[in-house]
Amino acid sequence: MTNPDIFLSYNREDQAMAKLYADAFAAEGLNVWWDTALRSGEAYDEVTEAALRAAKAAVVLWSPRSVVSRWVRAEATIADRCKTLVPVTIEACERPIMFELTQTADLSHWTGDTGDRAWVVLLGDVRRFVGKERTALGAMPSLAEVAAKAEPAETLLAVLPFDNLSSDAEMAYFSDGVSDDILGRIMRGSWLRVIGRTSSFQFRGADKPKAAAALSASHVLDGSIRRAGNRVRIAAHLTEAKGGTTLWADKYDRDLEDIFAVQDEISEAIADALDAAFFPAKAEKVDPVAYDLYLRGKDVDLNPEVIQKNIELLEAAVKLEPDLADAWGALAVQQHFARVLVPWSQRAPLDARIAACVQRCLALDPGNVNATSAELYQLQPFGDFLGQHAKVERLKQIAQNSPHALGWLSYFIEQVGRTSEALEWATRAEALDPLSYSANAIHAFTLWRSGAFEKGLTELTRVVDNWPDDHQGLATLILAQAHAGNWADVDRLIDPARLAQHPLREHSVVVEMVAVFRDPTPEILQNGLGTVIDSIEQTGHAPAELFLWLAEVGFVDEAYALLDRAKLGPSGGPMDMLGNTAYRTHMLFAAAYTNHRADPRFVKLCARLGLVEYWLATQKWPDCADTVPYDFRAECETYRDYPKDVFLA
Repeated sequence: MTNPDIFLSYNREDQAMAKLYADAFAAEGLNVWWDTALRSGEAYDEVTEAALRAAKAAVVLWSPRSVVSRWVRAEATIADRCKTLVPVTIEACERPIMFELTQTADLSHWTGDTGDRAWVVLLGDVRRFVGKERTALGAMPSLAEVAAKAEPAETLLAVLPFDNLSSDAEMAYFSDGVSDDILGRIMRGSWLRVIGRTSSFQFRGADKPKAAAALSASHVLDGSIRRAGNRVRIAAHLTEAKGGTTLWADKYDRDLEDIFAVQDEISEAIADALDAAFFPAKAEKVDPVAYDLYLRGKDVDLNPEVIQKNIELLEAAVKLEPDLADAWGALAVQQHFARVLVPWSQRAPLDARIAACVQRCLALDPGNVNATSAELYQLQPFGDFLGQHAKVERLKQIAQNSPHALGWLSYFIEQVGRTSEALEWATRAEALDPLSYSANAIHAFTLWRSGAFEKGLTELTRVVDNWPDDHQGLATLILAQAHAGNWADVDRLIDPARLAQHPLREHSVVVEMVAVFRDPTPEILQNGLGTVIDSIEQTGHAPAELFLWLAEVGFVDEAYALLDRAKLGPSGGPMDMLGNTAYRTHMLFAAAYTNHRADPRFVKLCARLGLVEYWLATQKWPDCADTVPYDFRAECETYRDYPKDVFLA
């Protein structure tokens, strides 16, 4: 007979199902060789082997019977060597270990319906193998066809956590880490939108088929990883979500030192399949031990003990592998989160370490998002808004797919008063990582501060319900409930028993603030004003936000009179504010509070903060410029040369 298109490998107990496949392939005009005779098991039939080696595709039907058959195993092994293997699961089973990493079609539900989506996809795969592709629903398109049909604005890729197929459960972190690094490399694409890790990595095991719909993804990248010592096998496949079509699949066996090269190959394959333009690859070799340390220490956590542990792991990683750029970038970020918990007077050594990490990282990888974000973090909360602007513009270029960086980008834009634009970036960050705490939280904060009070309150409530330990989210929700007059909800949130379990930490002052809002009697207001005066007289310093709160309870003139007596920012003493939000200016532009902005003296405050300098230089005006009851831009010109406060002076 002529060389067959398809060799069908099966166990004799599955003969009825094998006939179903043989007939269906034959009906599609494909030449199928399959042996209906009983196998004696005494010898490997020469005719069978010849047909197997001559076939263009070897379709192996895996079932609980065939996985234990030495004949089927042998046929699959030869097909794998000949690169003609097309495995199909016809019944749930654990495939032989050497084939676990081969992408396998799941037709365990199939009963012969030629319109079934999974069958159509399999048929397309087989046609590709035998060179008889045709334009039909489910046929495997060429990369050129995929590129021609790609819609960049609509493409949204979800990278799922690759399955850990190693025998050691401890390798799960390694599998996640490698998957995350592949995601990071894909994120360096120009237009390609990628869902963030926090959301996509929630879909594991049996939940993976739900990911595309839950995340509104157009494409899904999935795979598996098996590691043995310094050897690693990675299998990956890209699927078009709507039709279930496999666009690309491959597997890699490499030494762990070459892990970055494999990740780059996978990333570039995705780029080819989706016609995406990626930034330059980073296919350097890496010390396996250093890479392990990097994977263990790179994730951001707000727990001080975890932060310190991560710093130690990353410091060990860069000591072993000084050219591991990603480890330097992650170390800079981890040190930043440690830094904000340290008194201002003690931060200089930490600032120097972070700067060194950033410099080293950017020398190795100029487009590293973590290092660029850390540069932005390190700028003082106010004073150098033009410096912040330069870093923000750089992040806009390189962080289009980093939900974490986009969230921070939104936060910094909000600090110069462009709340509407900040909300757009926060919305994009949440769309890229819809199940992420940080993306949800920043979006909720920005919604409420932008004036979308009802929707913002709903989102803030959801954030705190889902992540009750988020003390910043809790503080903002308390303010939002107080602004809405929902005092029963305020009482529930500030209940001492609840706060003992979920403390407000550096935001504890919110409890005192809402008490004043709730019962602004003359006595309470005067006591509060006296406390502020005492604090300014004691330290000589005050946060700009303090004058907002004074104005909000009616002390507008008193607020601006006290402003002339105080230096803005921390004093370097024990009463200073700590944390990520300390001395930042975002609340000055919150829609809920307007008394301080309605007074022209607000512009003088902004001049001292460096905001007027920024607005005049960039001509990027705050939203309030067109809403306050005076000529905001003219007032800014009046204070063009007004001296800025020196941070910590």
